[in-house]
Amino acid sequence: MKCIKAIKGTKHIELGEIRRVDNEEADLKVGSGYWKFIPKVEWKEATRKQVESVRETNPANVEGTKEFNEANSQTIAQKQLNKKKKSK
Repeated sequence: MKCIKAIKGTKHIELGEIRRVDNEEADLKVGSGYWKFIPKVEWKEATRKQVESVRETNPANVEGTKEFNEANSQTIAQKQLNKKKKSK
């Protein structure tokens, strides 16, 4: 597996698009002149940035939002009930 990055844009390829493909496919694409080889670290950074932005947009994970407060208050109430049941 090799990582490649688009250096020329077309209808189907955006400029700067990063892909991880088989060795044979990578060699063919780089030979066409539209792609270049890049380090795996650069591919990892590009894919991890997308995951972080998804987590931030989830309202249940953002402190101070209504969903976050409701989710935490329910768990606190459930914990209090469990403590009462155990002490009896």
